[in-house]
Amino acid sequence: MTEHHNSLGVAIVGFGTVGQSVARLVCAGAHPSLRLSHICNRQVDRKRAETSWVPSDVVWTDDIEVVLSSDTDVVVELIGGVDPATDWTRRALQSGKSVVTANKQVIAHHGAQLLDVAAEHHRYLGFEAAVAGGIPIIHGVREGLAGDSLLRVLGILNGTCNYILTRMEADDVAFDDALLEAQTLGFAEADPTADVDGFDAQAKIAILSAVAFGRQIDVTDIPLRTIRTIESIDFMYARRLGCTIRQVARADASDEVSDGVRASVQPTLVPLSSALARVEGSRNVVVVEGAFGGEFVFSGFGAGGNPTAVAVVSDLEAIARGIGNARHDRGLVKARVVRDFVAPHYLRFVVSDRPGIIAALANVFSGHGVNIDSVLQEPGWSKTELPFVVTLEACDSSAVEQTLQESAAFDFNVRPPLWMPVLVSGERHQ
Repeated sequence: MTEHHNSLGVAIVGFGTVGQSVARLVCAGAHPSLRLSHICNRQVDRKRAETSWVPSDVVWTDDIEVVLSSDTDVVVELIGGVDPATDWTRRALQSGKSVVTANKQVIAHHGAQLLDVAAEHHRYLGFEAAVAGGIPIIHGVREGLAGDSLLRVLGILNGTCNYILTRMEADDVAFDDALLEAQTLGFAEADPTADVDGFDAQAKIAILSAVAFGRQIDVTDIPLRTIRTIESIDFMYARRLGCTIRQVARADASDEVSDGVRASVQPTLVPLSSALARVEGSRNVVVVEGAFGGEFVFSGFGAGGNPTAVAVVSDLEAIARGIGNARHDRGLVKARVVRDFVAPHYLRFVVSDRPGIIAALANVFSGHGVNIDSVLQEPGWSKTELPFVVTLEACDSSAVEQTLQESAAFDFNVRPPLWMPVLVSGERHQ
């Protein structure tokens, strides 16, 4: 630690919403062990003029080399993206500085290598803010549950998706309208692809797999399904089944998948009794199951400047107290992603009605060894665009995907069929 009033020198790289929230926390006086030393950002003159509350002795720069060559103790990386953030993080560690980051993509794709670099140089790489914002899930799993043997992680890890789906559910809002509302309120980006198509949660569940199970999986191997295809009618049928719909990220490393991690990110029917169903708006929730302790639930705000800044400053305080270097995630075991899982399933069709549709579908299901559990059809819909739902008994997801490929070829389909698994309380993903 740099000797300057016995405090830890902190350089913030990326002075956007989160960066400014971190700076306010560090400068507010509640954390005397931390001292803001540098701010690195583009257009520093404009940023400096907008933030008169920043102490006068802080060095402002638009050159990362100024930060890397300084004697500050910790670099807080908040620029986002994979490049140049990965290179800057590596170089900061190699220069003898610890790094705290909120960058999920860097950690998901390069975290194992960067943790090795941190350990080699006796520095700390903190990334609490990279998953679920202000929820202390990394520390909670890595330290709080270290005594258990963790089996699986389920989570709602993207606040944008959760906001959209809960708005659709509560007020019968169409997806496009709920997305526009989320963008207007600042919950969704102008390009919402990373959120609604699952890439954001994909990176986060890969990180949680490494932290919870010590298994490093290839992020891009985790299968994704978008929430764009969810319609209001799906919430109506979900309620009939005692469920709601959420984007669920899951990772399972129980004994039956000892050579891999069963992982996915997709819209899922969630029983109303589940902790995942009770989280509304932009909040996140993570359910961790251990072999001995059972289920642990972590919930809170997963995004936003202040919650994310709290996670960043918590990592900084851990370094200042000298406990940040106590444990490094070295020796992660590379594991394959297992795509198949067993569960009940929900299939929604929209068809131009005619006799024989159910028989045709039943023939396809039978050919793949899939049993129909129920057929649901709400009255009052046009016969030219008729939605109905088929629920399936528990079966392999791969068999369902094969049936969908065949079923989608029928000319009675007005829109492609929609598939969602049904989350079963206490399921073991056999």
